[in-house]
Parts: sequence; C-alpha cells; structure tokens
Amino acid sequence: MLTTFESIKKNFKLKPQTVCIDNWIFRLHYRITTLIFLVATILVTSRQYIGEHIRCISDKGVPENVLNTFCFFTSTFTVVKQYDDKMVERAEVAHPGVGSYGFNSTEPIQRHAYYQWVPFVLFGQAIMFHLTHLMWKKFEGGRIRLLIEKLRYSSYSLLEKEIEIKGTKIPPKEQKEEFLKTIKRAFIERILINKSWGRWLVFCEFLNVLNVVLQIYITDMFLGGKFINLGIDAVNDGLEETVTVLDEVFPKVTKCSFYKYGPSGSIQIHDAMCVMALNIINEKIYIILWFWFIILFIVSSLAIIWRILTICLHSRSTKFNQIVFSTTSPGRLNPWNTLTVTQRCDFTDWLFLNYLAKNMDALVFKDLFIGLAEDLEENKKPLITLDSDEESGTLEKTHKYD
Repeated sequence: MLTTFESIKKNFKLKPQTVCIDNWIFRLHYRITTLIFLVATILVTSRQYIGEHIRCISDKGVPENVLNTFCFFTSTFTVVKQYDDKMVERAEVAHPGVGSYGFNSTEPIQRHAYYQWVPFVLFGQAIMFHLTHLMWKKFEGGRIRLLIEKLRYSSYSLLEKEIEIKGTKIPPKEQKEEFLKTIKRAFIERILINKSWGRWLVFCEFLNVLNVVLQIYITDMFLGGKFINLGIDAVNDGLEETVTVLDEVFPKVTKCSFYKYGPSGSIQIHDAMCVMALNIINEKIYIILWFWFIILFIVSSLAIIWRILTICLHSRSTKFNQIVFSTTSPGRLNPWNTLTVTQRCDFTDWLFLNYLAKNMDALVFKDLFIGLAEDLEENKKPLITLDSDEESGTLEKTHKYD
C-alpha cells in the first residue's frame, strides 16, 4: 500500500482550501459591492481628472480654459421652469433647463455641484461596505482557522505515517484522531468557543442591512433628494419622453455665470453654456447603484429572516438541523446524534459548529459530530460556561485535558 501511495503522490494535486467565516450574502457586501464602487470611482476619476469633464462656451471676453475651470469648481445651474417637454419641442430653450435667465431673475434654479465630489463619495462608500467585513475579521479573531488548520488535509489521512505531497504534509491517521479529539474537547469545555463569536456574526449581519439603508440615504442627500425614486422614475419615463428625470438629476448641458470687471470698473456678466460630458457616466453609475441597492437590501433582509429562523429552530427541529448540516457538509447525519448535539448547544455553539462543517471535509466533520454526540451523551452535567477571562483561552490550553 505504501508503494501505491508513493507512485501516485507525484501526480496528485491538493486543492487549496480557504477558510469560510461568513456566507455568500455577506460577501455580496464586501466583495461585489465594494468592487462596483471601486470600478465606478476609477471610471469617474479617469474622466474627471485625466479626460475632459466639462467644456463651456461664452463670448470672447473670457478665455475658455478659465471658464471651464471656474464653472467646474464653483458649480453650474439649470432653470427649473425650463424642464418642460413643450418648451424643448418648440425650441424655446436650447436644452432642458437651459434657456434665457436674467441677472435679476427670480425664477427658481437648481444648482449642480455634486459632480465635483462624485469620486470621493464613491470611494468613501466602497470603504464603508468593506468596513463591516474588517470588523467581523477582527471580532472573529481567526478562531475557525486555528481549529481546522491541522485538519485541512486530514481527509487524505489513510496511512499510519505522515506523507508529503508537493510540499504539503498529510498527517497520519493517529494524529488526525488527536486533532479531532482536541476540537471536540475545546467545543465541550468552552475553552476556545465563547458566546461572543456568534453574537458578533449576527451583529455584523444586521449591520450590513443598516449600512445599505445608510448608503441609500447618503446617496439621496448627495443627489439633492432625487435618488430614492430614481430607478422607478427612469423606468416610467421610458424612451419617448423628451425631458426625463435623468435630464434633471444629471443634465448634459447646464448654465454658468462668470463675473468680472470691465474697462470702466463695472461688473460684467458672462453667461456661459457648459457641456457636462461626465454626467453621461454619472447617470449610468447611479442607475446601476439604485437597482443594486434594491437587490442587496432584499437579499440582506432575507438573510436576517433566515438568521431569526435559525435562532428559533436550531434546538427545536431535528429535521431542520439535518437539512442545514447537509447543505454545509454533504452527507447524512444520524438523527439521534443530531438531536443529542443540538439539544445541548445554545445558538452561538450551534452557529460555530455549522461553520466548522463548512470548513471541514464531510467525512472528517461526521467523525467529529459522532464524537461530540457520544461525549455529550456520557456527560450529562451542564456544559461548563467560562467567564470572559477564561473564554479568551486558545487552542493550546486544551492539551491539559489530553
């Protein structure tokens, strides 16, 4: 048998395993959403600070580069009354919101200053979506990794001695049993696993939902209260409307007034019309964000509902536990073992055990689960609950029980 293993290990490739400490909905927040915001930031930044973001035209009294710089950094505006389909169709205004506007006019105008800050806001939001993940990693403290590190390739432990495959050491069967015994004892005696682990995970999951709501509110405030209904209004406008909500929120042409002193010392007003090329990109970004926020909020809310169900059912339904553990670790568990373990666990222990199942080979986890059930069946006294100082113990402390 040893000869057989020696012959195949040269061509045997071990698949690297990553430690999973969250679920796919959690990863939507700190991976996909953060990536969306970073890509949007790069697109806007490359156009705003490298390409051509604004171009204004006026009379010959003001150099074009001066006018472009001034109008970009001091904001532009549009006339609210001139967002009218009929006025545009009758050519009474040059563009939606862009028509004649006198110096002493009292007509309401809408100023557009957000475009200066778009890349900074997008980048800040990317950080905020990643922040929850960083918090959870800090609170989690690498406990799952510490427990399963030596069991990573234990499913290949078929021999009585240690073997090495392309630099990776496969522990012998006896050592695998010792590792399983250590995890089992750590779980039962509460040396490594404390209640804070599960509580912090649930807290961060709730925080993800609150963060989505916060980002919707921030974006709405940033766009002058026009973001909440942006997607619905854009769909309702369709392709037939002459003036759409996107023309109001992200105008492609705006007005700008430049003041300077004339030869006689009097103030001269130069009325400029500015082409906002950057808003072509901005409107696409925020429409995508609107729909993504809706999707993210729905799935995150469903995740919270699921978490509440697990809190309610983890110790009440054997069938529920069999379904949950079969999805995280393929293979059927003995119903009596499932009942024994789950009845003796509170929710935080159950949740930690579920994540152990996600990170362990199905056969190895089954061995661990059977061992836990046997020990818990023999040990009828209440599980030991250590205080906060003892809960901070590490895996190495379990060796005194061996």
